[in-house]
This record gives sequence, C-alpha cells and structure tokens, in this order.
Amino acid sequence: ASSFVRMFVQVCLYFYCKCLWRCLKFVVRKLTGQCELQRICYNTKPGAARTMKIEASLKGSKSKRLQTSVSVHPDAIEKTIDDIMELKRINPDINPQLGVSLQACLLQIVGYRNLIAEVEKLRREMYDSENLQHEEMLLKLWKCLKPNSPLKARISKQWCEIGFQGDDPKTDFRGMGLLGLYNLVYFAEWDTEIAQQVLSDSLQPKYSQFSKAEWEKKKLDKAIGYSFAIVGINITDLAYNLLVSGALKTHFYNVAPEAPTLTHFQQMFCYLMHEFHKFWIEEDPLDIMEFNRVREKFHKRLLKQLQNPEMALCPHFAASESLTNM
Repeated sequence: ASSFVRMFVQVCLYFYCKCLWRCLKFVVRKLTGQCELQRICYNTKPGAARTMKIEASLKGSKSKRLQTSVSVHPDAIEKTIDDIMELKRINPDINPQLGVSLQACLLQIVGYRNLIAEVEKLRREMYDSENLQHEEMLLKLWKCLKPNSPLKARISKQWCEIGFQGDDPKTDFRGMGLLGLYNLVYFAEWDTEIAQQVLSDSLQPKYSQFSKAEWEKKKLDKAIGYSFAIVGINITDLAYNLLVSGALKTHFYNVAPEAPTLTHFQQMFCYLMHEFHKFWIEEDPLDIMEFNRVREKFHKRLLKQLQNPEMALCPHFAASESLTNM
C-alpha cells in the first residue's frame, strides 16, 4: 500500500510540475515576445550549451512535429527549420539569424545520431581474414608501428610485439569488431610518431624518453607496461560507451561546428590513447591486474570533465604537439 501511495504521489508531482512548467513558459513568452527556442539562441553562445538546450526543448515540446525534428534526415533539415518557424509563428525575415542558429544546432543533433549509427555498424562488423580490405588494414597497422621490422608471416608471434594476445590478431577484434581496427590504424597512420612512442613506452615504460623527467620527479619504480593493441581496443570500447550514452555530446557539440563525423570520433580516440597512457603512468599500478581499476578511474574523470558544457577534450587534433610538450 505504501509503495502505491508513493507512486501515486510521484505521478501527481510529475503532472503538476509539467503543467506548471508549461504555464511558466507561456507567461515568459507573453512577457518577452519570444518563444523558448528564440530565447535559447539569443541568450546562449554557440556550442554544447546552446545545442543541448535546443535539443531538450525540442524533445520536451508538446508538438509531435517538434519532437521528431531531432531525428530527421540531414537533407530535410532546411525544410524542418521552415516548419519550426511556421509552427512557432516566427517571421524569418525579422529573425534571419534564428534560422541559421537552429540549422547549426540541428546539424549537430542529427549528426550525432548518425555518428552513433555509423560507429555501431563498424562495431558489429566482424573482422574477416578472407576480406582483402580487412587484411590490408591489419598489415598497414603493422607497417605504421613497426616500419623497420618486416612481418615474417601473416600468422606470427610477432603480433605480440604490438600488443596482440596471440599469433593471429583477428581473434582480439571480437569485442569491438572493425571499429577497434579502424581506430588503431587511424592513430598509427595519422599520428605515427606518437603512436610508435606510446607503443615503445607500453613495452618498457620506465625507459620512456619523453617521460623520463616524470619518473624522476614522481620517484616511480614499478613502471608496469601493458599490451598496446589490446588497450587500444579497450579504449575503443570506452569511447563507444561515452558516445552511445550521450556523454560525448558536450565534446562534439563544442568541436564540430556542424555534424560530427567518424574522423572527429577517431581524433578523440587518439586523444584518449595518449591521455590514458599518461594516466597509467601517474597511477603507477602494482601489476596489469589493476587495469580495470585504472580504466574505471580514468572513465570517471572523463565523465566529470564532460559535465562542463564548455568542455572540448581535444579542440583540434594536435596529439603530437601535446605529447611532445609534456
């Protein structure tokens, strides 16, 4: 009986607050002469703060047309803006900037949804050793990371040198599918010097050249290494979960002026790889069995950072510069 009463009170409070909120919005519109969308666009600077407010306003609207505007096809955004202006009785000639601002926000909102779909598709596609494109990408990863050490055979113990678990890397991609491979190849190809440095440090972290001063300063002595490729796949999983949960909206809405793309996601992955590397060294774990603890702590730190609407994890892709100047 008590649970029923509690549920009844919660339902009543919900409808009371919902009605109160709609009444408040009505009063504010009458006083200002502006709808909620206008107030957000005129009073909030571009970026995550504005886009997330616009997204919440559209989703929370009583109009079905406004609710569905956040999930339209990118080609339909201009028509959707016209519909919104008409529904809200806003004259586009008097408010030309509003349409521009709404379009930028919708491009980001719709783009984020499409990016999730694109990333999910890659995650679900399993590595196929019979697929020539998959095999070429895998060999490219080796060449970028170990340019001076030719791979003696496709199936070889050499793969352990870049952090795979066995002599055939395809088995390690099961959890993240092609997404894990795409991210590792992007890091190795577009930020080769740093990827090679992080790989070297993961094998012998205590002898790292760029962090030698860090070791002396912190008086660290254990310097536990980790498997580069396996950690890359694990960080891909972390990035994927941040994306799907919506936590990365803050970052992407701040760095992508329009629709965030797979390249934005991969750049962010590169950032996470070298940030996790630094974090691992700072945590100075006793052994590799502490990996999950360190990863979870790193994850929580990221979530806290992303709660700030001004946050951009990597405003521009400068991983090399960032690491060199550590």
